[in-house]
Amino acid sequence: MVSEEVVRTSLGVIGNIISITLFLSVMPTFYRIWKKGSVEQYSPIPYLASFFNCGLWVLYGMPFVQPHSLLVATTNGAGVVIEFGYLVIFLMYSDPRKRVRVALIMLLEILVVGGLVLLVLTLVRTTKKRSSIVGSISIAANVFMYASPLSVMRLVITTRSVEYMPFLLSLFCLCNGLCWFLYALLPFDPFVAVPNGIGAILGILQLILYATFYKSTKRILAERKEKAEMGLAEMGSSNMHVGNEVNT
Repeated sequence: MVSEEVVRTSLGVIGNIISITLFLSVMPTFYRIWKKGSVEQYSPIPYLASFFNCGLWVLYGMPFVQPHSLLVATTNGAGVVIEFGYLVIFLMYSDPRKRVRVALIMLLEILVVGGLVLLVLTLVRTTKKRSSIVGSISIAANVFMYASPLSVMRLVITTRSVEYMPFLLSLFCLCNGLCWFLYALLPFDPFVAVPNGIGAILGILQLILYATFYKSTKRILAERKEKAEMGLAEMGSSNMHVGNEVNT
């Protein structure tokens, strides 16, 4: 019979793969930003929240805080690196005002995590207390993590368009939440189970919204393309008219 530890480790490895895939799933979004040279209506909130959240969970998964949860640290360590790269791209193609605001938030997040590391190592002696403190703070920080998909979901409902809610991101949010929720049951770890359970629920809601507004999104994009083509046609006609007047 397969032991509980083997099942837990397997779920952790699968969770790492899914999580890293989740982090990389928004690469098309940043390719679009790079190609257009603008962040358009994309919000930095999801990436700032994820950057901060991953930093906290790296600390939580370290052996001196929560023994036997190194897989939590590895997946979130990868997340810190990837999200930092996304935020650098976001800074490059943002307007000056937004660039300063995002940079200051990033600096504040780094200082908070660094300060927490120092406090935990110097003031708290046992891993049980350390894991309780860091785990509680991490769950509290997930409020910001939940705010990111909720803000995008509100945008989808307001605009009746899923243009700025990537399908892959929603799908992998669901898969990631489910995998880590199961991981947290063997043995039960409420600090990992609670945020990932909520994450799975949000992933389901996002997919429901995607299915609801997919057709209206295609219609909106088609209308936008048609207007753009009509504008080009009118511009071309106007230029021809001006050219004819000059010739006469």
